[in-house]
Amino acid sequence: MNRSSHDTAAGPPDPADTAAEADTAGGAGRGAAAPARRDAETTRADILRAARYLLARHPHADITLKAVAERAGVSAPLVLKYFGNKDALFARVMSFASDAEALLDAPLDDLGRHMVRHVLVSQREQGADPILRIVFAPLHGEHGEVLRANFRGQVTARLAARLTGPDAALRAELAVATVLGLGVMVGIARGDEVRAMPVDDLVERYGPTVQAQLTP
Repeated sequence: MNRSSHDTAAGPPDPADTAAEADTAGGAGRGAAAPARRDAETTRADILRAARYLLARHPHADITLKAVAERAGVSAPLVLKYFGNKDALFARVMSFASDAEALLDAPLDDLGRHMVRHVLVSQREQGADPILRIVFAPLHGEHGEVLRANFRGQVTARLAARLTGPDAALRAELAVATVLGLGVMVGIARGDEVRAMPVDDLVERYGPTVQAQLTP
């Protein structure tokens, strides 16, 4: 990919920022200890956002802690304070564990619609797809293999473990592929018709396509 395609794909800040900013805005009156904790959480979120931003645009080997710190608006020693080292920081960025937890947080018989809604809301309201960064794996050499392994173990294998009936692993991969396709159309291809359709309408139209793999 060239640089312009990366810029288009990565887009606005990831969900951690939105949550942190909302926490900061709504934190008044929570007691004397709250501001310090809130500042620490916001700083961590800023650092993770910066690392994700850079990881979607540059090979892992070319990204320095200094660049992450400058992007986050903090000092490099502060990055080390919160994450220890570059490998520890990018281990967090390359993990899908918390994203998968939210993506799959629904009863099985309504999971297809939930997955579609979660992806759309994440894209439209928080500026990032919860699992779309897997498409950047080819940028990162051996670290791309880490992304792929995490994705398989934390997303598709976790979903497959919830399914009953034959070919659970295959159906899980097909369901996730279907959701990823929607994420690509919304966040990378930026399809006009899809982006113009209300979330509820897309959920009703696309959710059953995902659900067909989950409960055939």
